[in-house]
Amino acid sequence: MAEHLDVIVVGAGISGIGTGYHLQTRCPDRSYAILEAREQMGGTWDLFRYPGIRSDSDMHTLGFSFHPWTQAKAIADGPSIKAYVEETARAYGIDRHIRFGTRVLSANWSTPDARWTVDTDGPEGRKTLTCGFLAMCSGYYSYEKAHAPSFAGAEAFAGRIVHPQFWPQDLDYTGKNVVVIGSGATAVTLVPEMAKDAGQVVMLQRSPTYVVSRPAEDAFANWVRRRLPSKAAYGVTRWKNVLLGMFFYRMTRKKPEQTKQRLLGMVREHLGPDYDIATHFTPRYNPWDQRLCLVPDADLFAAIKQGRAEVVTDTIDRFVPEGIRLTSGRTIPADVIVTATGLELSLMGGVPFTVDGEPVNLADKLQYKGMMFSDVPNLAFTFGYTNASWTLKADLVAKYVCRLLNTMRKRGVRIATPYNDDPAVTTEAFVDFTSGYIQRAAAALPKQGSKKPWKLNQNYALDVMAMRFGSVDDAMRFSNPSLTSVRRVA
Repeated sequence: MAEHLDVIVVGAGISGIGTGYHLQTRCPDRSYAILEAREQMGGTWDLFRYPGIRSDSDMHTLGFSFHPWTQAKAIADGPSIKAYVEETARAYGIDRHIRFGTRVLSANWSTPDARWTVDTDGPEGRKTLTCGFLAMCSGYYSYEKAHAPSFAGAEAFAGRIVHPQFWPQDLDYTGKNVVVIGSGATAVTLVPEMAKDAGQVVMLQRSPTYVVSRPAEDAFANWVRRRLPSKAAYGVTRWKNVLLGMFFYRMTRKKPEQTKQRLLGMVREHLGPDYDIATHFTPRYNPWDQRLCLVPDADLFAAIKQGRAEVVTDTIDRFVPEGIRLTSGRTIPADVIVTATGLELSLMGGVPFTVDGEPVNLADKLQYKGMMFSDVPNLAFTFGYTNASWTLKADLVAKYVCRLLNTMRKRGVRIATPYNDDPAVTTEAFVDFTSGYIQRAAAALPKQGSKKPWKLNQNYALDVMAMRFGSVDDAMRFSNPSLTSVRRVA
């Protein structure tokens, strides 16, 4: 017989560890296991090993709500974040629930049984598990495949080509010419870090991204930590950063041109009046149409001013043995080319799902409160905010799952299925975001609706009200497999 658990959590990154904590705290009578395909926990912070890897959100909001981040640096490096996740899992005994090296192959729902059958491949080979509820905390991108456009002449390049997602630990770029292709968060992280040892680093971009400098340390957080107990100080700083972020985002959307000019003015303050801000740091879109790139302590601007790094805005004609030839005719010499060209989106790890034998096509589904899918029972997924820290949304989703489970137990029902019976609800894009990894996968993604609870808030305060205090009956059918007709519980 297959092993049965009340809840199976897929993924042992920040989302999965947080979900484990809330399950054992809020639903202590429920059994759970966390399935992790890799041999280590940490998710993103275990996978990415490129130079300078760090957060692009402050750790007072990227950190767990229940376990304070106490280090001085608010913008933390990858190894420190991974260690924090591991320390949290150990502190609360969550690590004892993790099954490493266990990959989910498929998940199949049976209404008569009111359970998911989850096929896995792990250290003991193929194994089948069952569960009453499935929580997918596996992130949003493929760990096995990155976005890597083909470049003409790449085979003729005499140097080495690497992608940040698969960073070779034996790569020595000391004193060498490096070209980093890209303008996103990974590129602006790599360039100043590699510039410390490389001969020259060029950030080659087709078009600019908004880049904002922020102190690596949060002076307010460090001040209040000396005056309040750890959890109280953490909570105060967390809400301070949440509210400031919400205010900035709202002003950005309300006054995009004014915000744009302020952001560009800040770059000009760092690089001086003679630098070509219009060409290299002025995007073609409004702020927050894509995520802003954070540079702690202006490290990217410092590398540029010191002559250790250069930004080139152009398009690639082809790779040549000595480097990259641009359409403008210029050839950039390179010994190492880093293709920081983005991620390959893979929602819920690309796991195939069926409901009563019928394949689930996510593109046909509406997302419910940004965490479940229409007509798919007892399944939650975590997808963080695009305009704030991932963990803020992950924390709310985990708490809502627990609330849902406790409601089902109290009412004596085993199935919870989001459904839409409002013909006035129209479909909209998965998220209102123009980043390449979203747009490339748009046709395969679930949709959001034009009304709540199918409409995304992208606002933490509104989500707190909706997910902590809003009705669990909103567009949700509760049922038991033995019932001949589905009833909605008042």
